[in-house]
Amino acid sequence: MSLPPGTARHVQVLRLQPNDEITLFNGQGGEFKAVVTQMGRSDVSVRVGEQNHIERELNMGVHLWSGITANERMDWLLEKATELGATTLLPITAERSVLKLKGERADKKLAHWQAIAVASSEQCGRNRVLQVGTPVNLSQAIAQASVIRAQASRWVLSLAPGARSLQDMMQTLISSKVEGQSKMSEIILLSGPEGGLSPSEEAQAIAAGFVPVSLGHRVLRAETAPVAVLSALSCWD
Repeated sequence: MSLPPGTARHVQVLRLQPNDEITLFNGQGGEFKAVVTQMGRSDVSVRVGEQNHIERELNMGVHLWSGITANERMDWLLEKATELGATTLLPITAERSVLKLKGERADKKLAHWQAIAVASSEQCGRNRVLQVGTPVNLSQAIAQASVIRAQASRWVLSLAPGARSLQDMMQTLISSKVEGQSKMSEIILLSGPEGGLSPSEEAQAIAAGFVPVSLGHRVLRAETAPVAVLSALSCWD
């Protein structure tokens, strides 16, 4: 079989030669051993072998809803969210989002973000690809979740007084596991853009069942905060 152009370029950059072994994945779980059979100027052919059904996913689905941030920050967040095992990332057009996307520009940006998720999976050895959703506002996201993820636990990162600490939320997860209770299967993690969610957006999220969660006394950047939570969930996993 012939490799897709992007994968072929990667093989060529590594200067692999016929009879060298590579690992392929299709993004739907498991991976395949393959042997390079032909190296052309712009194409690479391989012989695909048996499938290894190994999985490298978290034991829960983490759906990150992220307020859209400036270009480089959003790219970085996508890369790290993929590495840390997020299942999906839904870009939220929040009131304080600096970047506003519509029409063709939105389509191009979505394709760019999905390509980052694919490349990050290749780099870290993950064999399922984080899926990037079409940008929506918070009201649209909540309406969608009410249909397709009605049973998911919901967390919103918050600086408001009275928010539960991440340590408390993690302890609840750990206690449930130790006591043999039904384990949480999905979490929706809502995080704002630069400047955070507006008071009205946070109130809307709480009204929709999101639990305010604090990451401590310091204010983290928009791209850092969700990565901190994903790191904690990954360690607990």
